Amino acid sequence: MLDKNKKPTACHSDPGFALGRHITIEYYDCASDVLLDKNGVESILLRAARESGAKIVSSSFHQFEPQGVSGVVIIAESHFTVHAWPEHNYAAVDIFTCADNIDLDTAIHSIKVQFSSQRFFISSDQNRGILQPMLGSCMANSDEKVMDRRTLPMAWKKVCENTNPWGMSTSVDVYDCSSDMIKDPDCIKKIVSRLCEKLGIVDTENISSVHYDETETAAGFSMTRSIQTSGISGYFAHATHTAYLDIFSCNTYEPRELAEFALSYFGGSHYKMRVALRQ
Repeated sequence: MLDKNKKPTACHSDPGFALGRHITIEYYDCASDVLLDKNGVESILLRAARESGAKIVSSSFHQFEPQGVSGVVIIAESHFTVHAWPEHNYAAVDIFTCADNIDLDTAIHSIKVQFSSQRFFISSDQNRGILQPMLGSCMANSDEKVMDRRTLPMAWKKVCENTNPWGMSTSVDVYDCSSDMIKDPDCIKKIVSRLCEKLGIVDTENISSVHYDETETAAGFSMTRSIQTSGISGYFAHATHTAYLDIFSCNTYEPRELAEFALSYFGGSHYKMRVALRQ
């Protein structure tokens, strides 16, 4: 995949020289329980660094609230870093090395296996600190501001400004909810008004339809509420202590804010989230 990280042996009239090599890897469909564990993620990157032949100097990892992990492993040859989004079963990893002795293929596949990633790809592979470049066009314009470069937006509000969708739909699954909360119809009704506040919707009726399903395999409450050009529905499974919410609105909002609110409201351990723009 990476030609075993060996530099070409053939001589070149003006071969150039790079101080380092920087690759970024996108890991999708990872095991969410793995990405939720700071210590586990740290162990995974440390193991990958060791297996690649890197000399480990130190490591530092941080657990975000309510979920997410970021960390760095400092190696004598540079670093390994990771940023994990458990709600999307996704992790972004980058490896920077200033030596030829690091087996990048081994590191990449070690992380894939330990993350239980079902698909991954290398999104960039760059030489850093190019000296004596063969072509002047390879050099970036030093006058260009980083913030002026065209990149993908990272806020849904910005996405909506660019695409002008008719509405946005978000599905949130909250796991390990408080039994008292998801078994209380009043608590289920109240979350609708709280979500409306966050969506900037005036819910004049403030009445949600809540029903109980007594079947053995699907015991729990279901809820639906239509407000103006928005809708909130949910199912609250008693057997698994899971809340499944679907939120649609023509108002622009940040899905993660609603997901984190629902997680806090129901006292869950973690959540999954899916977002779709409706045109």
